[in-house]
Amino acid sequence: MDKHSAPVSLARTLNRFIFYSLLVLIPLTAIPYGTVEPWWVAVFECLVFLVAVPGVVEAFFVNSPTLNDLKLVAPLLALILFVFLQSLTLFSGTGPEATKVSLSADAYGTRMFAVKLLALVVFGFLFLRHTSSKSRLRALIYVVIGVGVASALFGILRNSFQHEPGFLLPALTNNGRSFAQFVNRNHFGFLMEMALGLTLGLLIGETSRQRRLAVFMPIALLLWVALVFSNTRGGILASLCQLLFLGMMLDPMRHLVKQQVGTRWPRFQNLVGGVALRAFLIVCLIALFAYGVGWVGGEAVVSNFELAETAFSQQATGNRANTSRKQIWSSTWQAIKANPVAGVGFGGYWIAIRKYHDASGEYTPQQAHNDYLELLASGGLIGCALVIWFVAVFVKRARKSLRSEDAYCRAVTLGALTGIFGVLIHSFVDFGLHITANALVFCTLLVIAVRCSDGAVFARGERV
Repeated sequence: MDKHSAPVSLARTLNRFIFYSLLVLIPLTAIPYGTVEPWWVAVFECLVFLVAVPGVVEAFFVNSPTLNDLKLVAPLLALILFVFLQSLTLFSGTGPEATKVSLSADAYGTRMFAVKLLALVVFGFLFLRHTSSKSRLRALIYVVIGVGVASALFGILRNSFQHEPGFLLPALTNNGRSFAQFVNRNHFGFLMEMALGLTLGLLIGETSRQRRLAVFMPIALLLWVALVFSNTRGGILASLCQLLFLGMMLDPMRHLVKQQVGTRWPRFQNLVGGVALRAFLIVCLIALFAYGVGWVGGEAVVSNFELAETAFSQQATGNRANTSRKQIWSSTWQAIKANPVAGVGFGGYWIAIRKYHDASGEYTPQQAHNDYLELLASGGLIGCALVIWFVAVFVKRARKSLRSEDAYCRAVTLGALTGIFGVLIHSFVDFGLHITANALVFCTLLVIAVRCSDGAVFARGERV
């Protein structure tokens, strides 16, 4: 027997075990309220780190990480290191009995945030390395869409048949604020946006017209209907922005003009025609979307949008709870100005904001209801710089994936970017990425968006 055959065979077995274990982890994380309870989060983290152990063993034999993959994960590892440093008691306080203090307002919460972020990064990095063929990429995409479809069906069933607390999961209530397996309907909206973005990408880019219409069109409609039924304003507006994003990213004139155009005037005509056609399609999409939301959602959705102003206006109540987004954002901005460089600590926002939230104290914001403001408040300029570093590397690789010669790769990259774009829009008014299941699916979209950027590696198939 060849002396190299045993290690290679072991590495190939570990490769398959890691990939399919990660696939199973996605639906398991989505089931229990999206994994929000501390013990469920701990189970998720332990499972990820357990799967990482054979990944380390495999890397010693073959399939070592590529330079491009290391460049992508480097800013995230730097961010984790920064978060950990925020939790260390390295600085002296003030006063006659000064004690050591940390940058974070909640050192324990910051350490837990660092562990969770590390688990998500490890999850994404393992998927990036082990999604090594088009068949595996397709399986990953179908699992994400399948989780979205299952959640949508469960949400519609709950919306139709639940009349008392507890619907398979005991904490689910019929108070109108929860939907599907999520206690907060806005968190459900994030999952639908990501699944819908992937589905729209396949709907547009699938080579078989019959398969495109027969499979992906009903799935897209189901996800959209469930999103409207959930009555989340941010999710509905984000889905509209996703359609506009697709309208801007696609080139409809490419399908109308097949011949090469060499002179300036025809090129100018095509440019103007493309812009005009895009504008026409966007107007039609907005009109169709608005009519569809009103028709599917009915009076409840319309009334919810009419009440949108109250979420941002100052509440004139006698107890001065000050729970409007406007007041919370104003308090968050005060925290940012007071801690501009290193922030108040990731995971420490809920304690630090008490000092800046001018209210009775009956209610203390746990989140900023704007992930961009919370990022700046929690990490300061250092944390934002590290995130911007990651975004720059990610965009560079995603652009290469969009230019892939493979039509399927271009389609799934566009779908993943559409899902990511919806999350980025929705994050202006909500905090859905704080939910483990949503963060996990978001990491998966990041992997899908860049997986085709390294054609040589991707073409190796499942060889290790």
